[in-house]
Amino acid sequence: MPSLIVRQATAADLSTLVPLFDAYREFYGQSSDPNGARSFLRDRFEHQQSIILLAFDGSEAVGFTQLFPSFSSTRLARTFILNDLFVVPSARGTGAGRALLDGACEYGRNVGAARLSLSTAVTNTTAQSLYERAGWTRDNDFYAYAIPLT
Repeated sequence: MPSLIVRQATAADLSTLVPLFDAYREFYGQSSDPNGARSFLRDRFEHQQSIILLAFDGSEAVGFTQLFPSFSSTRLARTFILNDLFVVPSARGTGAGRALLDGACEYGRNVGAARLSLSTAVTNTTAQSLYERAGWTRDNDFYAYAIPLT
């Protein structure tokens, strides 16, 4: 069993994060753009717009998750959107994904958030299985809608 450590990333971790974030984007069909990834992540850190957790197996970074803050008007509380979760292929099945999910929940609880939410592709059954094993439940009461603005 690997010795997985999950910790909050800082701007000093950009060089570690960029290849992971770029690979995550490629997984979702985007072209590799390390410079764009660096700029996007640097902006999140500079403007304190997200929380990024890194998973390490020893000294090797094997995955990350990114949480974006939001709020629930009905619950009068802070919430987070778990927008990104990625584990390098060689570390899949080692518990890194679960450790990142658990770390995200722990972070949310520690800052008093009422809920974490996420969405994933209907075809991403591997991720769905991980989420369900970790105790996340599928919301059957709401439909998600989106509109492209660009």
